[in-house]
Amino acid sequence: MISQTFTVLNPSGFHARPTKMFVQAAAAFPCKIQVLKNDKKVNGKSSLSMLTLGIAVNDEITIEADGEQEEQALQELGQLLVKIYEE
Repeated sequence: MISQTFTVLNPSGFHARPTKMFVQAAAAFPCKIQVLKNDKKVNGKSSLSMLTLGIAVNDEITIEADGEQEEQALQELGQLLVKIYEE
């Protein structure tokens, strides 16, 4: 298992559109994807679970990937996270 922490830059936080983009990208990988905010951990392949985190601007979130293609998943999801928040 590998993990990396990212800071949310989008002033709107993690709302429906970026959540959908993230979940679709996560679902493309065979590994398990978990997203953590503070002490709450959810399935990164579930939009509803992701929205329950209430991710806002300047929040630090950690993405964990475990299994086949975990390194590629973490790299691509991290890049996607940055891309979403730069738009």
